[in-house]
Amino acid sequence: MEESIVASSNFIYDFIDEDLANGVNNRIQTRFPPEPNGYLHIGHAKAICIDFSTAEKYNGICNLRLDDTNPSKEDVEYVDAIKEDIEWLGFKWNKCLYASSYFDFIYECAIKLIKKGKAYVCDLSPDEIREYRGTLTEPGKDSPYRNRSVEENLDLFERMTKGEFANGEKVLRAKIDMASPNLNMRDPVIYRIAHTTHHQTGDKWCVYPMYDFAHPLSDAAEGVTYSLCSLEFENHRPLYNWFIDEIGFEEPPRQIEFARLNLNYCVTSKRKCLELVQSGTVSGWDDPRMVTLCGMRRRGYPAEAVRDFIDRIGVSKAYSVVDYGLLEACVRDNLNVNADRAMAVLDPLKVIIDNYPEGKTEQIEIDVNPNKPEKGTKAVTFSRELYVEREDFMIEPVKKYFRLYPGNEVRLKGAYLVKCESYETDENGEVTCLHCTYDPESRGGNAPDGRKVKGTLHWVSAAGCVTAEVRLYDRLFNVENPSDNLAECINPDSLIVLENCVLDGGLKDLEPGQVFQFMRQGYFCVDKDSTPDKLVFNRTVALNSSW
Repeated sequence: MEESIVASSNFIYDFIDEDLANGVNNRIQTRFPPEPNGYLHIGHAKAICIDFSTAEKYNGICNLRLDDTNPSKEDVEYVDAIKEDIEWLGFKWNKCLYASSYFDFIYECAIKLIKKGKAYVCDLSPDEIREYRGTLTEPGKDSPYRNRSVEENLDLFERMTKGEFANGEKVLRAKIDMASPNLNMRDPVIYRIAHTTHHQTGDKWCVYPMYDFAHPLSDAAEGVTYSLCSLEFENHRPLYNWFIDEIGFEEPPRQIEFARLNLNYCVTSKRKCLELVQSGTVSGWDDPRMVTLCGMRRRGYPAEAVRDFIDRIGVSKAYSVVDYGLLEACVRDNLNVNADRAMAVLDPLKVIIDNYPEGKTEQIEIDVNPNKPEKGTKAVTFSRELYVEREDFMIEPVKKYFRLYPGNEVRLKGAYLVKCESYETDENGEVTCLHCTYDPESRGGNAPDGRKVKGTLHWVSAAGCVTAEVRLYDRLFNVENPSDNLAECINPDSLIVLENCVLDGGLKDLEPGQVFQFMRQGYFCVDKDSTPDKLVFNRTVALNSSW
């Protein structure tokens, strides 16, 4: 498990402090550059926090830049979702930009490389390019098209741009070193043909820059001083710097890599997430069991808790896997302080208080939030007929069972002491109703004669209660590192749907996203599927971890 406290020294800040001390930069500018081809997940949250927080620390700016260089897989839907997620986390970008905004500039850079003899048009197929590339232990070999003249390359690239060739027929490659020990430097493809409509530029282009080419040039053109990225881009840094140097930027950005966030009991791969969605294993990208930011938001995770989680794991270069329990603990800590309390019974068993006057109701005051006394109290209805949890009654109690059973007395939270006198069953022997008596002098839950009662139960009055569907969500996978065969790793109890739960009548008019602590149960969020006629709640997290 990764360190659970904030690292004492953030090495990114150390690098920046050193640069500032040496006069390398007099301003700080970062960017968050997601590709709009899917929904953001918890791993992106780490990158977002690092990019934006670094700019905030140094009074700099951070832009959102959508790296939209692969139009066949991108969509405006993802652009909108990315913006919503960043705002939900509490960050604001200086400008929202697109890599496609730089396509004219990037194209000019490609022309510049061709004229310098540093780029050439290649006719090899993708399979042939891989074959010529070599291996980690064997050098690659030159493409037969590597020594085309500048004039021929300019002509072919112009014809590529005009749409004279089919997809995959030709590519533009940088001319670097086919014997380099870094495979990324072995004449990488920097432009390919794609007769595809782009969501921003329409049909203006049929050639598109590759990510490794567009990314550093967009950074430099934008004025980024620090390109912060995850560790898998470390081997790409020499290529990043090569493009910057060859184009000749006066103030080149510096790339700094950090370890990505690896979380157990989940998957963040877009391919695997898409498999879960398409197979119907989850209801969609915002299924509350997914670790997409929209899924966690729908489940009721507070943005502040996610940021606290990122702060706790710290920033390092070392590979590690963070325990999902730490994320849940951050959510639990936040909601314990901030969530209002509510009475809810998920598996209701009817209770009739035989000596309570028929038709009478009274208002019992309970704390809205004991951690925030300034919120005061709220009234809940008490009546002759109530509901308690079915698990709070046993005909033959086990040892140290202090809840309801024949002859035992318990405290109803904030109300009275009640004693179980008898019970009713159906033809199958299942208990259907309890008959109790109450002590009228024990309002508030304390016996006037000082007798001790060990059990305290939550309850809901049958008078004016509302029914709800409650979805008990848990971790989607029951193994720490889900394999490629995801179906074998699914936790069969990741979703349990409870119908006909009963809630205090004061919860009838709620908006999606509101979170409550259901006493003795956990934290629950109003789901977007709720209607005026039917409330739907998602369990955000239990009061204590069951893992």
